[in-house]
Amino acid sequence: MLLNYFTESNEVCEITSALEKDGCAIVQNLMTQNQMDSIKDELRPYIEKRGGSSDENENFLGEKTRRVGSLITRSKTVQELVAHPLILKIADDVLLPYCVRYRINYTGTMYIEPGETSQPLHRDTGFYPIQNPAPPLLLATIWALSDFSEKNGATRLVPGSRHWKDGKKPKVTDVVAAEMPAGSVLIYIGNTLHGGGANCSEGVRYGLGLHYGLGWLRQEENQYLAVPPEIARKLPTKIQELVGYSLGTSALGFVDHQDPNDFLNGRAGDQTGDFYSGLTEADNALRRFKISETSPVGRHYFKVD
Repeated sequence: MLLNYFTESNEVCEITSALEKDGCAIVQNLMTQNQMDSIKDELRPYIEKRGGSSDENENFLGEKTRRVGSLITRSKTVQELVAHPLILKIADDVLLPYCVRYRINYTGTMYIEPGETSQPLHRDTGFYPIQNPAPPLLLATIWALSDFSEKNGATRLVPGSRHWKDGKKPKVTDVVAAEMPAGSVLIYIGNTLHGGGANCSEGVRYGLGLHYGLGWLRQEENQYLAVPPEIARKLPTKIQELVGYSLGTSALGFVDHQDPNDFLNGRAGDQTGDFYSGLTEADNALRRFKISETSPVGRHYFKVD
């Protein structure tokens, strides 16, 4: 089974069609060398301080994986990736049918050192109690700051698994490695089974996760602490919106009965604010979820070797 490979010259609809069918795609060489060098320089002090994890959940976070978050605050170049025009066009197509505005859900490094073992296959949407198959809740991106190969722990995915029921276990032959050159980006729907591979090489596999989620869901990374107001107000308006400093839809997320973006930027007045801001039409056009049943299916982690 092969992954879908694209370049920036492909039509957005080609990429989103692959995401709808298989749940994953790779756009090659989307970062410049200058961007990669800048991100490494900006994040190096944090990477050097950060050790691996000692979590007890099947070593899920990795003993030899350095994870650093709050990337919007710590790297100006990451801000460029967060608002990359192609990624936002894809996110518009994938997420906006189900929300008026989507948010940055997670930012973090996956700095996988030699000797790291493979991560259990899982779904990033597992903390939301919505059974699979389900519409897209998250759109995830992993940017390659080094070459990704099967030997050095390239992310493993199960194409098509976004359409599976929760308990279906993949076979070894269902799993593919997201091999790609540095500068490329892996894009996947959040309920696609995936996990970091084992690093059997002598070098580091360096990835950068920037995930987007439906605007009415709680963000995995608390962006209001990761990007506090004194920093957020210096950011471009689009990134302020992606972080969450704006209405999620009509009357969702206000502050003191004001639009949070007005509140953040000192435009809030003494009158009750406009909770709708032209969002009602988009709100009424959403594909709304209909729950037919509930049951305790649990969160599933699969070891496939």
